[in-house]
Amino acid sequence: MGITEAVRERIVELCRERKITINKLGTICGITQSTLKNVVAGRNGLTVITLKKICDGLDMSIVEFFDTEAFRALEQEIV
Repeated sequence: MGITEAVRERIVELCRERKITINKLGTICGITQSTLKNVVAGRNGLTVITLKKICDGLDMSIVEFFDTEAFRALEQEIV
């Protein structure tokens, strides 16, 4: 699994845990629903600013967002 897929899965996981939809997350975070849906669908990349907005909306730090086994298990990606 790559970083992009891990981020997408983490967003979906957090929505599931909080029992909110991607649309609701967009509203909470001040991100357009289309932008967030495109990120989750893999059509758009995610900027650090957008990730920070998501974390703020979910009342968590960026460190907490990435503090999962999925991110610890990532191998280095060489582009």
